[in-house]
Amino acid sequence: MINRWLVFAACLLAGLVLGWAIAAKDGWLPGLVLGSFVWLIFDSLYIARLLRWLREEQSNETPIGATGVAPVMRGVWGEVADRTRRILRSRDRQYQESQSRLDELLAALQASPNGVVLLDAQGRIEWCNQTASQHFGFDAKRDVLQHIANLVRDPAFTAYLASEQFSQDVVIPGSFSTPARPVKLSVHVHAYGKGRKLLLSRDITAVELAEAMRRDFVANVSHEIRTPLTVLSGFIETLQTLPLKEPERSRYLSLMAQQSLRMQTLVNDLLTLSRLEGSPAPGANEWMTTSALFAQCEQEARALSGVITAQGHQLSFELGTPCELAGVQTEVYSAMSNLVTNAVRYTPEGGQVLVSWQLLDDGRGEFVVKDSGPGIAPEHLPRLTERFYRIDRSRSRETGGTGLGLAIVKHVAQRHGAELHIESQPGHGSRFSIIFPAARVRQT
Repeated sequence: MINRWLVFAACLLAGLVLGWAIAAKDGWLPGLVLGSFVWLIFDSLYIARLLRWLREEQSNETPIGATGVAPVMRGVWGEVADRTRRILRSRDRQYQESQSRLDELLAALQASPNGVVLLDAQGRIEWCNQTASQHFGFDAKRDVLQHIANLVRDPAFTAYLASEQFSQDVVIPGSFSTPARPVKLSVHVHAYGKGRKLLLSRDITAVELAEAMRRDFVANVSHEIRTPLTVLSGFIETLQTLPLKEPERSRYLSLMAQQSLRMQTLVNDLLTLSRLEGSPAPGANEWMTTSALFAQCEQEARALSGVITAQGHQLSFELGTPCELAGVQTEVYSAMSNLVTNAVRYTPEGGQVLVSWQLLDDGRGEFVVKDSGPGIAPEHLPRLTERFYRIDRSRSRETGGTGLGLAIVKHVAQRHGAELHIESQPGHGSRFSIIFPAARVRQT
């Protein structure tokens, strides 16, 4: 500041000397005015340079202070320019840090498995992530500043948004939901800031499906167990209250034993499924021979055929190349036995059931069960491995099926890295096969 006054004094002195030299005593006043005017011109030039630099920095698209260089000036205006440059650089760093944190936050929201939509005080979309775009069918760029109610027109969501009661969520169909493939979304709104809202969406299709399967499972188990229990309780009451002759008594006891066996089989299958789902995958250090498995399956199939039919079936077991399988023997036998006994149960009396094993060219092993039964319509094939799914319930109960056999086969195949294939046509029988990976098959 002192230098500025010194420069001003020097300009006045130079003007005074110049005026005295030109007009003697009469020139000192014009000389002072001229010196003041010269000082004012130079000072104004410094101010103009400083303002021009500030305007250029302000109009630049890049952060302030990032490209321009402060003009080189001396004195007080040089200090002003230097301090201004430091302030701008500090503000630029804060701006860049804030922008970086904002970008990281948006990247985290973008990576969220749930849909995230930011709404302003008027309910317009400020930002949404890719998951929300998929859930609601938004366009992340086109639909910005569009009102959410114009894009999500489900009545339940509209009423939920208008109620301003966001303590719970609302379930609505997704944008790509169809009757064949329904999609369910759980939408929850949270208020924040001054009237703004955070909308979170979550795909609960799998949860809803699992809940529906749980309800069906409980209902089916209850129904399957209640039927033999009703029969047993009825026969027990009859035996307790009525005097029966020995043939009738023997008949009732035989039916009771049959229903008891059916219930025991159902419980055993349920326990098997529970064990398969809860235990780790089997290793490849325990080996079993296909000949032993075939012998067990053949013995069980012939015994079952003699029980459910008078003339039996035409059973054929072709062992093929003797091999060994790696896995849990009880599980593999359970899967093979279920396929064989199912073929026997659903093939008419005198029909053919062919069970075979072959070693494929790529080292894999294929276990095949073919029958000459009534066949299965195409619409039933995708659901055959569901628990308690039956094409003909009355036929299943007559043959003693529990509806869990193919579910067990599927789980055993998955645990051993095998593939279950089902081929069938109405009137042309069925073909069930389990293809074991080469790592679990070796020739003996």
